[in-house]
Amino acid sequence: MAPGADAEPGPPGPRSVVDLVAAGILDVELAALLWLLVEARLPLLVAGPRGAGRSTLLGVLTDFLPAGTRRRTVGGADEAFAWLPGAVELGWPGGGAAPADRPERAGPAATYLLCPELAPDVPDGAWGLRARVLVRALQLGYGLGTTIEALSLAEVFARLAPPPVELSVDELRRLSVVLVLRADDAGRRRVAAAHYLRPLERDGAGHVQRRPPAVLATWDPARETFDHFGWGVIPELAARVGRPAVGFEREQADRARFLRALVSEGLTEPSAVRSAIAGYRAGFVAIHRH
Repeated sequence: MAPGADAEPGPPGPRSVVDLVAAGILDVELAALLWLLVEARLPLLVAGPRGAGRSTLLGVLTDFLPAGTRRRTVGGADEAFAWLPGAVELGWPGGGAAPADRPERAGPAATYLLCPELAPDVPDGAWGLRARVLVRALQLGYGLGTTIEALSLAEVFARLAPPPVELSVDELRRLSVVLVLRADDAGRRRVAAAHYLRPLERDGAGHVQRRPPAVLATWDPARETFDHFGWGVIPELAARVGRPAVGFEREQADRARFLRALVSEGLTEPSAVRSAIAGYRAGFVAIHRH
């Protein structure tokens, strides 16, 4: 995603996850966890104040999307959802999806939607009905990466639940992973909190279960370190991405070691980091095919 008004100040050009870890915006443990979740195309929302580097963080994390993922940038005043099957059923008043043989139609199986921002005042963003339909599209199986100006998870809900977006609490759960960026008094940016929005579940009797969001990690400014709580929901996260819990935990640790090695080597150039990630993934796939 091209940097916009929210792009992080500093040297021009794209950034890599190694850059952001070295800058302390997140640590290797959180980056490894997000790698597993984004690789499975879970929706990701980056919240924070204007100018905090939300779009930079989002763009870097989408490097974790698997090869073959179709990225589709959506939003703007001319967004008519012609590519979206079932757009009318999701609340869009237009003519619905384009015929299946037209190239602009995008099925959900391997498509990750990218919207620069959920906001009313961003030319290429989405708000109101467009934002509502975009989030509702997640129920069809699309992934989504986007940002919003908000200082907490509660503020994210407070912006998206009332009119004009009017998303229900159950629809908001589909956003899955919410990162909150903040800056300290010295202007240093951190992922202050990482949240996992649990999907609706049913118990053995078929009753709907609505569990509260889980905190995956927080930044402790007093100790200047990240506290990690993802271990408490490893079985849920593993099931969500289709891995056994033990394998998920082991793979997170392996990826954290891999990223730590890249940081130690000073490998920060974005294309080199992407190549390293692709090489790691290819090795993982080769190992697990035997």
